[in-house]
Amino acid sequence: MPPADVPLLDGPVDIRGALDLERTNAGLRPWRLPSWTRPQIPSPFCAMVVAQPSGVRMAFGTEATVLELDVLTTKTLYAPTGDVNPGGVFELVVDGAPTERVATPDGNVLALDPAGVKPPEITPGEPATVRFGPLPPGRKQVEIWLPQSAQVELIALRADGPVRPPEPDARPRWVHHGSSISHCGEADSPLGTWPVVAARTADVNVLNLGFSGNAMLDPFTARTIRDLPADWISLKLGINVVNGDVMRLRAFEPAVHGFLDTVREGHPATPLLVISPILCPIVEDRPGPTFAADDGVLRFFSVGDPAQLAEGALSLSVIRDVLARIVAERAATDPNLHYLDGRELFGESDLSDLPDALHPNAAGYRRMGERFAAFAFADGGPFTR
Repeated sequence: MPPADVPLLDGPVDIRGALDLERTNAGLRPWRLPSWTRPQIPSPFCAMVVAQPSGVRMAFGTEATVLELDVLTTKTLYAPTGDVNPGGVFELVVDGAPTERVATPDGNVLALDPAGVKPPEITPGEPATVRFGPLPPGRKQVEIWLPQSAQVELIALRADGPVRPPEPDARPRWVHHGSSISHCGEADSPLGTWPVVAARTADVNVLNLGFSGNAMLDPFTARTIRDLPADWISLKLGINVVNGDVMRLRAFEPAVHGFLDTVREGHPATPLLVISPILCPIVEDRPGPTFAADDGVLRFFSVGDPAQLAEGALSLSVIRDVLARIVAERAATDPNLHYLDGRELFGESDLSDLPDALHPNAAGYRRMGERFAAFAFADGGPFTR
């Protein structure tokens, strides 16, 4: 039979990993923060990464052997590099097994200056169809994972066989918040982001609130986590504060306490893991801000003055000391609060997998996920079931 339309809303499809679905002129755009946060989102860059669907997937049961998904994508052109991010891939999972990848088609292009000096500009594009098949015959559970590094507006889904609601996901829920190193734009697929690698290894349900460049201890993010159901929570904090040079020590410490206080309002006893930054030599012992240069090879560098550390500027070494101390002090009355030095996930021996001097590559992210699962979900770990 030819593929027939399947409703995206009020039908058998469950869109998981998103906290809001915005109706656009084209279709439905998943957001990873609830709609009430949008007036508080401080920049087009922040809005862009919140709308990039890292960890978002469409789940349903079906007997189809061909699936067609009409989408309008928005890829990002970053100043000053002048390169359009390729946008990653859509990935099909059948009965839990990765089955097929399709490159993210071209659509809109958003020219964006992360520093906010130049206003964003969008070059309109056209919708495209992502096609999967042939799938194995018979009944199966299907997930279509959306690319983590491009915005996606979902227009229509078609299937050449019956589609039914997915089996309920009864696994415990892990909510994770972090920076680009949790968003994982450099991963080779949506399943290659380290939170998803860890979740699949441990067989848990993950909600990834990793926002590239925007893990800034924002109150709206803390309130979102406070109000979410969660069996475990992890917060990977610090590197964006340094890279943006947005705080001094005087502001950082109470901001961390305030973020934790807000999360604890909704989760007074939920296991909560604070993770400090991974190793990043360009800001280990000097403050930000950091910038990108592209002379054929994208590299990040810091222009911060180490002498400013004596005046309260922040480096990653300072951040780790502060986070470890805060967790140790609070854990005296909060036994479910834990700390992990991020260098345990990505450290000195991993630097060959840090090609741009800031972000791990695909191999580095997979290793981070495996190490996190071995630490957090192992017997006696902070996320022991």
